[in-house]
Amino acid sequence: MKATGLISLWTLVSLPCGPLASPAEREDVVKHAIKLHRGKGAVITQRKQWVLESCRKLSGLLRQKNVVLNKLKNAIRAVEKDAGLSDEEKLFQVHTFEIFQKELNESENSVFQAIHGLQRALQGDYKDVVNMKESSRQRLEALREAAIKEEMEYVELLAAEKHQVEALKNMQHQNKSLSMLDEILEDVRKAADRLEEEIEEHAFDDNKSVRGVNFEAVLRVEEDEASSKRNASKREVEDDLGLSMLIDSQNNQYILTKPRDSTIPRADHHFIKDIVTIGMLSLPCGWLCTTIGLPTMFGYIICGVLLGPSGLNSIKSIVQVETLGEFGVFFTLFLVGLEFSPERLRKVWKISLQGPCYMTVLMIAFGLLWGHLLRIRPTQSVFISTCLSLSSTPLVSRFLAGSVRGDKEGDIDYSSVLLGMLVMQDVQLGLFIAVMPTLIQAGVSTYSSIFKEILRILILIGQILFSLAAVFLLCLVIKTYLIGPYYRKLHTESKGNKEILILGITAFTFLMLTITELLDVSMELGCFLAGALISSQGHMVTEEIMCCIEPIRDFLAIIFFASIGLHVFPTFVIYELTVLLFLTLSVVIMKFVLAVLVLSLILPKTSQYIKWIVSAGLAQVSEFSFVLGSRARRAGIISREVYLLILSVTTLSLLLAPALWRAAIMKCVPRPERRSST
Repeated sequence: MKATGLISLWTLVSLPCGPLASPAEREDVVKHAIKLHRGKGAVITQRKQWVLESCRKLSGLLRQKNVVLNKLKNAIRAVEKDAGLSDEEKLFQVHTFEIFQKELNESENSVFQAIHGLQRALQGDYKDVVNMKESSRQRLEALREAAIKEEMEYVELLAAEKHQVEALKNMQHQNKSLSMLDEILEDVRKAADRLEEEIEEHAFDDNKSVRGVNFEAVLRVEEDEASSKRNASKREVEDDLGLSMLIDSQNNQYILTKPRDSTIPRADHHFIKDIVTIGMLSLPCGWLCTTIGLPTMFGYIICGVLLGPSGLNSIKSIVQVETLGEFGVFFTLFLVGLEFSPERLRKVWKISLQGPCYMTVLMIAFGLLWGHLLRIRPTQSVFISTCLSLSSTPLVSRFLAGSVRGDKEGDIDYSSVLLGMLVMQDVQLGLFIAVMPTLIQAGVSTYSSIFKEILRILILIGQILFSLAAVFLLCLVIKTYLIGPYYRKLHTESKGNKEILILGITAFTFLMLTITELLDVSMELGCFLAGALISSQGHMVTEEIMCCIEPIRDFLAIIFFASIGLHVFPTFVIYELTVLLFLTLSVVIMKFVLAVLVLSLILPKTSQYIKWIVSAGLAQVSEFSFVLGSRARRAGIISREVYLLILSVTTLSLLLAPALWRAAIMKCVPRPERRSST
């Protein structure tokens, strides 16, 4: 019965009856729809009666709506001419009338949009998934626009309510004399209103029309509390402070980054709880690893596994935890550079430059060969090979912490070679991130454009080499003219107050980090160079700064290794344990053999014995493969399955690294040095 009536109402859509049509035209449309229905020879039944009543009701509502609109227009003109009303009261009343006008127009538009949508759905083919998807997308866009309009109307109502309050206050002030305190408070209120207007950015209105901005539906959720009363009161507070969590249709979770009202201090309690939980659970996990003879960093990784998505899933601010953990990498590399003087850097710079380049080229060559045999796309083979060629700088830095640095007079010690090669790999990481957009385009390019892509990659390599030259030239200038006076000034000002020294060293580290980042070189390289420049001031300076920075590094390193554990999925590893063990052992053995081969060619004959230790330090996969893998998965270079394989192989290789390192130390390092190296 209703379907017949709605079919008859289609004529309201096919004729000029849209939202822009005049009231007379719409009434004619309704009458014409009734005539068409009668013209089909339909018997006067209950269905016909329903159609007639529905059309008459719609026509009556449209006429009533136009009468109300005319009355509202007259009321607005009357308010504007009323001299007895204050400006605030006029603004409030006019604003209220305009909001009601919009409400009437939007309600009318919604009726005709619903009829359009029903007609479009009935005319489509229910077997055509593409057509149904397009119809669903159009309905979703209409709902998003309606939601945005309703949100804007609600904001306007809040503004109108504010104008009403101001109008009432002005009337009260006119009827009574104000005390001195009331006058002061009134001036403060006006100044506060001006301040809010000045600092408010109108980010929503400014960005909603920007290209690439999409309207999406999100859920706003509050944290569950045991007490319902406490939950209700907390919800009222969070509604004002904007501390709720938003979840979109893709299950991405968002938290507040910048509030509308910047005068009220706020804190992300989810992030605070996450850091507190990691700190408390890291202690027993680290203790357990120390008891069984494993490095404490594996206890921190286990802590991340237990708290992450594969465990209790109690970490809410995963991105924020990972961001804070990145500072652990920065300070770790700063301390590595602090122990890595420029003199030692000059001694091994050729090996540090040649070794990683040769290893990366060989890994890519083997990857392309296996990719050809297994029919894998070249872009995917290049990406996987490059990811696996990188090694973990923070992990090896922990291995080398406190180790003896030299063996014989004139020889090259393994720590210098190993750290130099790892830093060069960090530079390669920055280069690879810069080349990734070209790699993405190469995956969809035709053979006619391959030459252009190769040329573009060569240009990028040239830019990176130029940036490296600029960085090292800047370091030379800083070492010669600036770092000495800068540290002496810090040392003078920090007597009896270590915070000035810590702040000065941290600021210098962040300055070098910013410079290398602006030059499109790895930020980690900037931190390493900052430590190396400060170490040029002597052993006493190095010891003093290390005592201040090491506690900060240790705490942030705990967060970093725990953030790695957030991306470890034990269930997936257990399901595919045989395949993953085979792949991991293959990667570790291949990297070890390639490193031994390359170092045999570039090391001096007197230092050939260190190739086993250096190769053992390089025979694992860097944790930055998580970052590269996530970017490649979003870009479509690799599939979800390949991404999970990279994560699992990386995790297992990091777990095998301590055993391989200890074996190499036991074989190659003399007994007096062995204790400090392990």
